Amino acid sequence: MSTQKIKVGILGATGSVGQKFIQLLSDHPFFEITEVAASDRSAGKKYKDAVNWFLPTPIPDAIANLTVKNCKPNLDCGVVFSGLDANIAGEVEEAFAKNGYHVISNSKNHRFDKDVPLLIPEVNPDHLGLIKVQNFGKGSIVTNPNCSTIGMLIALKPLDDAFGIDQVNVVTMQALSGAGYPGVSSLDIIDNVIPFIGGEENKMETEPLKILGNFNGKEIELSTFKISASCNRVAVVDGHLESVQVKLKNKPSKEDILSVWKNFKSEPQEYHLPLAPIQPIHYFFEDKYPQPRLHRDIDKGMAVAVGRLRDCNLFDYKFSVLSHNTVRGAAGGAILCAELMKVKGLLS
Repeated sequence: MSTQKIKVGILGATGSVGQKFIQLLSDHPFFEITEVAASDRSAGKKYKDAVNWFLPTPIPDAIANLTVKNCKPNLDCGVVFSGLDANIAGEVEEAFAKNGYHVISNSKNHRFDKDVPLLIPEVNPDHLGLIKVQNFGKGSIVTNPNCSTIGMLIALKPLDDAFGIDQVNVVTMQALSGAGYPGVSSLDIIDNVIPFIGGEENKMETEPLKILGNFNGKEIELSTFKISASCNRVAVVDGHLESVQVKLKNKPSKEDILSVWKNFKSEPQEYHLPLAPIQPIHYFFEDKYPQPRLHRDIDKGMAVAVGRLRDCNLFDYKFSVLSHNTVRGAAGGAILCAELMKVKGLLS
């Protein structure tokens, strides 16, 4: 592989996801940020003057004085990471792809396009084969899933491979940062739980069927297991905690499940990608674990924490899974997608 860094741009660079992209890409061994783009009201300003930076680390010096550009496909880079709002992301991302850019998107707009991978690198790396059937010439679009979907599916993937999934029920307790900035009003969330997140339950009930579907060389044959989701917003800053019930086609022992979780690795680990967790799944035997404050940052915030595996009176088993929603579930997950694309020669 070439040691020369690939020039990348950030679309929606002043937003919460855009800021996380910038933080995680600072000093990245594969990528160098050369462009930042945002709305018309930010364009023309120095990045440090346009952004309301709220991350605990300072703006990287190399980025602070970059001039913010419009989100138009005339940027000096070959790859763009998109943290754009869904209201504009679809058309903008497609315009970039048609002009030869590789778009790795955190937005929802293209997730269910038949020729666009909905990618979790450890779970369905073979779905990158869809790029070959896209009609963007030298460009491409790859999306990462909803943040709550990612943590759950990293835990379910080895179970599906080993035993087959029949039914899933999931109840989420999702962090405030998942709502972006400034997010949920303090008067709504203090001393409270909000049992609704717009569009979230539908995403969790549909995205897994594509991600765990079979790529036949031309398209994704959707998986057919049943899934029901209930999503709640809770007063936690970062880290989505989910209670998962699963019925499997071939019921294993608890020891079998713990074994497949412990041994689960995939292409990101084989390639030793920079943001890949060494061990994607960490299981905790303590009754009170996992907890967001204690376990969201495991292995760069890219691993998932699992615990409380036990028998279920309605399904086969139930367990808890925790993932960092703005790292693994958003910017970090998208960067890992790009890292995998890079080592596979898909960003040339």
